Amino acid sequence: MDASKFGGTKVLWHDRKRWCGMPLSFTRYYIVENEGQWLKLFSSIGLFATEDNEVNFFRIFDMSIYQSLFDKMFGVGTITLYVNDESTETIVIKKVKHPHKVRNLIASLVEQERQKHGFRLTEFHS
Repeated sequence: MDASKFGGTKVLWHDRKRWCGMPLSFTRYYIVENEGQWLKLFSSIGLFATEDNEVNFFRIFDMSIYQSLFDKMFGVGTITLYVNDESTETIVIKKVKHPHKVRNLIASLVEQERQKHGFRLTEFHS
């Protein structure tokens, strides 16, 4: 999936999975907005056989960041998104540059989408 495939949309962020800080993989991630109508996270994995996934931002209810010592040395990290979706429970954004900035961007966009659509996250405690 190439950024040019998102005709009529705006790519807010994109990156690739990195190895030693270098974008040397065929895993790509995009945050795409369609003129205020929807906001989605797309991932594309593979070169010859490609798996494309997408998730609406209002479905994300939690996230975490993991950085090993080597990840910190190269300025990369893995973000795990916990999603309220029947097909997928987690989305893993592996080894992207500036993971804390990306996490903050995702958190603000998730909140923006929830407010726009009038969704509230309810938690049940036992």
